[in-house]
Amino acid sequence: MANRYPAPEIKDLPEDIRAKVLEVQEKAGFVPNVFLALARRPAEWRAFFAYHDALMTPETVGRESGLTKGDREMIVTTTSAANNCLYCVVAHGAILRIYEKKPLVADQVAVNWRKADITPRQRAMLEFAMKVCQKSDEIDDADFAALHAHGFSDEDAWDIGAITAFFGLSNRMASFSGMLPNPEFYLMGRVPKQK
Repeated sequence: MANRYPAPEIKDLPEDIRAKVLEVQEKAGFVPNVFLALARRPAEWRAFFAYHDALMTPETVGRESGLTKGDREMIVTTTSAANNCLYCVVAHGAILRIYEKKPLVADQVAVNWRKADITPRQRAMLEFAMKVCQKSDEIDDADFAALHAHGFSDEDAWDIGAITAFFGLSNRMASFSGMLPNPEFYLMGRVPKQK
């Protein structure tokens, strides 16, 4: 299914959104489809990206996190795969490969995170994230204790849960609307950048 909802043109976006889209384009070399797809509803775009940025780049809101950038992208890639979200698996998998400097890791966690070449700490993190993704009503003290055993705090557990929950929303938005990943995402972090 192609994108059911036509994306607005960059020139037609409100100034604040257009500035952010152009900033992303300058940095990435292209505009990720999610930025334009969600811009059809500016108030929702602003709310979505404000929460996205607070979770994925907490330093921009003056908050510390025990999760690395790679950890955050690993959570997104793994739980997005569980939710069958092509857009988020491909897009965040690309970012994961870059942050972790491991060209195979995104495919591994998307297909079977239990057999992926990741650390025991990351495995514990994904165990918690997947429980939030699939059985959040069953989370109990033992799940937090398993995280604590790997050095995660309760605030880190909040981050893991919040990222998982937020991308559950994102996965569903991308899937029902027919949002497709940009072709550029497929090669990012797999092959050396062209100079």
